Amino acid sequence: MLDLKFIRENPEAVKTALKNRNLSLDIDELLSLDKQRREKLSEVEELKRQRNLASEEMAELVKKKADVNERRGQLKELSQKIKELDQKVGEIEEKIQKFVLSIPNIPHESVPIGPDASANKEVGTWGEGKQPDFAPRTHIELGEFLNILDFGRATKISGSNFTLFFGAGAALERALINFMLGLHVEKHGYIEVSPPLLVNRASMIGTGQLPKLEEDMYKLPEDDLFLIPTAEVPVTNVHRDDVLEESVLPVYYTAYTPCFRREAGSYGKDTRGLVRVHQFDKVEMVKFVKPENSYAELEKLLKDAEEVLRLLKLPYRIISLSTGDISFSAAKCYDIEAWAAGIGKWLEVSSCSNFEDFQARRANIRYRTSSGKLEYVHTLNGSGVALARTVIAIMENYQQKDGSIVIPDVLRPFMNNQEIIEPRA
Repeated sequence: MLDLKFIRENPEAVKTALKNRNLSLDIDELLSLDKQRREKLSEVEELKRQRNLASEEMAELVKKKADVNERRGQLKELSQKIKELDQKVGEIEEKIQKFVLSIPNIPHESVPIGPDASANKEVGTWGEGKQPDFAPRTHIELGEFLNILDFGRATKISGSNFTLFFGAGAALERALINFMLGLHVEKHGYIEVSPPLLVNRASMIGTGQLPKLEEDMYKLPEDDLFLIPTAEVPVTNVHRDDVLEESVLPVYYTAYTPCFRREAGSYGKDTRGLVRVHQFDKVEMVKFVKPENSYAELEKLLKDAEEVLRLLKLPYRIISLSTGDISFSAAKCYDIEAWAAGIGKWLEVSSCSNFEDFQARRANIRYRTSSGKLEYVHTLNGSGVALARTVIAIMENYQQKDGSIVIPDVLRPFMNNQEIIEPRA
């Protein structure tokens, strides 16, 4: 959430940011509401001053045993006006809050300006995205051949765009989770968290999923709870309404969770196999840092996610998202895309974002400086990494001509030292 004072003092900067994001919001309307609110608050203060004077005068009249009916009438009239104005102020503040919650974050000056993903910029690569010297199979074909993925039975159980892992497929998924958690905890210094998979509305508002993305969320209406779209939501909200001490910053958390997304806006996109599913596993990294360190922390976050792919020996590229493609809450975001040889595509497996104080304002996450001043933290998060598409990359890049799949070296200790996935007898 942007600071209303900042919007009031920098309306053109906010309008430019919205234009660069390819969005249209009437900031002048918000400023008009803000002006009305401040004017009515001034009226309320003046009426309260008059009421206090009238109360003092009535007290003097009582002492003198004089007639107080006229003063009593004045007090009643003033109290009624104050009540009516307070109600109007409340209505205006509700409109302002709703409006402010709909304004996205201001992109950092280093973010490429453009209307959509076409303006994204490649800023780094590792390895080479290439095809094998034989006709590669897709992960769908490999999964069926090896009997480790079953999309048909998953559809029977739940519906389209769900996945059923079998045997070595399920073991590969579990090995990836354990490998990534161990790496982030033991080497990168994160604290492991196992959060709830259902969160309340305040949590979803805090990280910016609501109100904008409600249609893309799985919801339990009776309880007003949401299945998490990412562990970013519950883990960031660990410190909602908290005041952290400066000495504990930075705070790093990592969490494995299943993630649930309706993909309501994905009509027409590639929805076959594991590319776009309603439920997938992910290991997430979340940071709470001091503002002056947040962009250095973003680069470190990116390196932590990159190391996962390097250890898995998966070719990848890094994309700096443009103003038209960046998420609602992010000030800057890098996507990491892994190469998948079977389908011949780069697949997003990680997004690493700096939200600056945008989420912290929404969730009221602050820290106390050494001088005792309260400031908002900066929050960051990154996938470390998302498994469904990483599984695609492993299956398709490590496949052999006979349809078997070589298990990456770093995963073998988590799979009973199994080296190859072959068809089950």
